[in-house]
Amino acid sequence: MKQFTTSINELQFGSRLVPSFYYYAKILKDENVKKGIEYIKLGDYSIISDGEHSAIPRNNISGIRYLYGRNIKEGVIDFDPISDDSYIYQYDYDNFKRCHIKENDVLIAIYGTVGKSAVYKSSYVGVAGIPRHIANITLKASAPITPEYLSAFFRTKYGKWQMNSLMTGNIQQLLSLKNLRAFDVPVLLEAKVKEVTEREKEALKCEIKAQQLLSEAKQIFYDGLGFEVKTVKRNFTFSVLSKEMFENNIWSTSFYDKLYVKMSDVIAKYNSVATLGTVAALKHGNEVGSDNYKSFSEKKTNDKAFIRTSDIVNNELDLYPDYYVDEEVYQDIKQDIKPTDVVFTKDGKIGCVAMITEADNVIISSGLERLRLNAKGKKLGLTQEYLFLALSIPEVGRYAAIRRTVIASTIPHLREERLKEIEIPIEDKTHIEKISKLVEDAFNLRIQRKKLIQEQDVKFQTYLEGW
Repeated sequence: MKQFTTSINELQFGSRLVPSFYYYAKILKDENVKKGIEYIKLGDYSIISDGEHSAIPRNNISGIRYLYGRNIKEGVIDFDPISDDSYIYQYDYDNFKRCHIKENDVLIAIYGTVGKSAVYKSSYVGVAGIPRHIANITLKASAPITPEYLSAFFRTKYGKWQMNSLMTGNIQQLLSLKNLRAFDVPVLLEAKVKEVTEREKEALKCEIKAQQLLSEAKQIFYDGLGFEVKTVKRNFTFSVLSKEMFENNIWSTSFYDKLYVKMSDVIAKYNSVATLGTVAALKHGNEVGSDNYKSFSEKKTNDKAFIRTSDIVNNELDLYPDYYVDEEVYQDIKQDIKPTDVVFTKDGKIGCVAMITEADNVIISSGLERLRLNAKGKKLGLTQEYLFLALSIPEVGRYAAIRRTVIASTIPHLREERLKEIEIPIEDKTHIEKISKLVEDAFNLRIQRKKLIQEQDVKFQTYLEGW
């Protein structure tokens, strides 16, 4: 336990009695200043605003990408087609200028899941707008730091400690623009600022390239299906025989929705298919109890990431999930997971797919199912990479999951026996090999990105340690 005193006239931000803020200001900052590290107020070197305050109608089909606060992750922007209505119409984007953002703006979530930030790059996000739950920071030409450096600092424990001290709100946390402008940013030597910047840029290049490779793999998969998926249309009215409902024992309109049924039938018409349960071994994750949860700012070096359904980011495991657990809990559970295992969400936000890599030292929650090919799956020529890609195709994984999802009280749930019924199309050997290689290359880039970011965090911490 560290002890220190603060006089009344030193109280800031409405005389808030938040020990962590004053510890940061009196101890850490003072020590760093003694070491020669300068500090700037963020508002002195940037233009800070939030997004559009009006409720702009959204859709999930096409238009201009419109972000939610939860889309801002640490260092990257997430695409969530399952729970997001991701677009606004062009004319709304043109009319609501406040939602516009610029290349290299630092986007930071300021409401709800506060504090996660990323540098906006149109090369992988495209043209995009933001609502009031996100702030955009445009650095001035005179700023002694870069957007990448700022985002990297926000991600450090020192950035989080300060940020947590500046938040307001009881139920929903809020980081006001006023407090954000007062944010203290340490300015390292120019060579170190450049080093941090280049490492962040290289990490993001890895992610952008990985997404491009996965898009290429998906196109090869679609080409190999033997038909154009857009030709399968939804029937907005349909009837079902009661006999069929009793046989299936599923009393949900989604299961009989003709879009999902027809898509499954057409895939089976043009391809050999195998149910997931016949080609893979399934095993669900574990719950560790909320008493064992730790936040990022609380975690120790050896603590492990606890991956919940909300921690699937762009079809990979989030490097910065909401919670961590002690090494002892990790050792007690001893989950049977390894690199290239595929995980599929089956509670809450159902149908998210990711693949575990050697950079992921994690525990997966019970809302995720681990999928690993068995002897039959391998004999059919399938690979873990192909299995991942197939399930990430909406017409294969998500449609089948929606059909079989039921509402348990208020939470959507996909039972394991229903998950096993999902049919995997088995394309020809050439397509499987091409897809597998692209997916493998994409996840190797993601491993590289994660290692760069982890290295960055360690180095930045050593630069800023004040004791």
